Amino acid sequence: MTVNYKTYFDSLKEQHLDELKELLTIPSISALSVHKPDIAKAASWIADALTRAGLEHVKIHQTEGHPIIYADHLHAPGQPTVLIYGHYDVQPVDPLNLWDTPPFEPSIRDGKLYARGATDDKGQMFLHIKAIEAILKEEGTLPVNVKFVIEGEEEISSPHLPGFLDQHQEELSTDVILISDTSLFEKGRPAISTGLRGLCSLEVSVHTANTDLHSGTFGGGVPNALHAIVSLLASLHDDQGRIAVEGFYKGVPDLTQEMHEEFEKQQFNEESLRQDLSLDSLYGEEGYSFVERTGARPTLELNGVYGGFQGEGSKTVIPKEAHAKITCRLVGHQDPQDMLDKIEAHLCAHLQAGAKLEVKQMERANAFIIDPSNPYLQKAADAYETVYGTRALFTKDGGSIPIVETFTRVLSAPVVMMGFGLPDENLHAPNEHFNLENFDLGLLTIVEYLKSL
Repeated sequence: MTVNYKTYFDSLKEQHLDELKELLTIPSISALSVHKPDIAKAASWIADALTRAGLEHVKIHQTEGHPIIYADHLHAPGQPTVLIYGHYDVQPVDPLNLWDTPPFEPSIRDGKLYARGATDDKGQMFLHIKAIEAILKEEGTLPVNVKFVIEGEEEISSPHLPGFLDQHQEELSTDVILISDTSLFEKGRPAISTGLRGLCSLEVSVHTANTDLHSGTFGGGVPNALHAIVSLLASLHDDQGRIAVEGFYKGVPDLTQEMHEEFEKQQFNEESLRQDLSLDSLYGEEGYSFVERTGARPTLELNGVYGGFQGEGSKTVIPKEAHAKITCRLVGHQDPQDMLDKIEAHLCAHLQAGAKLEVKQMERANAFIIDPSNPYLQKAADAYETVYGTRALFTKDGGSIPIVETFTRVLSAPVVMMGFGLPDENLHAPNEHFNLENFDLGLLTIVEYLKSL
């Protein structure tokens, strides 16, 4: 039986968008405990949507954190099993004043759906539910066996999902893991990520005197916490943009000529990016292009630096403390714990006299890499070509999805990252949105991929 899925999805587009908008109104912010009831509401909404779509054994698994939802449809003997992963939690919305419309009041403008979670990851995860629903309604059965695992803690590094995977290894056994939480390379040019950077993070505090001091009475004679932390943070990079922490590049693979050529195939326009961001120039480690710096090289970034008086006007004070938040993106075989220990040792060695240091080590996640010649990835590239008219590029992404490496290691299955977002859709930022062109094409691509297996 030949089904025209484009006609099917076109006829139900408004209904599907109304359903997605309903999900997007739920402020399921996993990082903020005040939203725990909203997390539970979103989990229940997803479970109901999976049930309505025709999935079986739908269950909300409670954890010590936020719930994990499981569902399956296992009626294709002899065919591959596909485990589909997504997440229903979202990032905080600050700063609220930079949103053009309220983050949890979805609105469509210029062919884009605006709301927190529209592209990361409620919108993309929703595509899989509707694609499965379409095949079941139109054909009565699925061409493959399907399992869903949808969690509510991805935005806080999935602290409870690894334990869930370990405990349910047999139940979750699969031939391939399918994830839509990444982006096309650019409009009309699909991409499949074959690498994600790992992650580690830390908070740094510098303390000096036991109280803030008057800068006239004490200035020039006592240590200043802001001076100390600025000096300390400046020591983390050299003048060529390299990270100056001893041993930081241990485990980082050299980029071969062949790898340089693969990045060049992306034909990334650095000048266009510079203009779009209103920058005088791009910046980074010397000797590498933008896509190499962001896809295949490690980083150490300051995410926040604060201390002292920050109100309106002037206050002549010498602050007693100052703070910084740091994240590193890791590649190759860099060990997150080893990197954290090396950074802490560097900070201790470069601390200004008279200052005391406090370091809080936080997130840790390994980098992920997969061979693009894997048949499941090749079929995904074919599915994109059928729907988009151009075959997917195999890329390496600068971001981190910590659970991807865990999935492939624990379940011993390849991960296919079939994303439908765009790089400029403001994920994690105000005015997050999802281009509805890729909503339409994404549904068709997922159907095409599942049927091709």
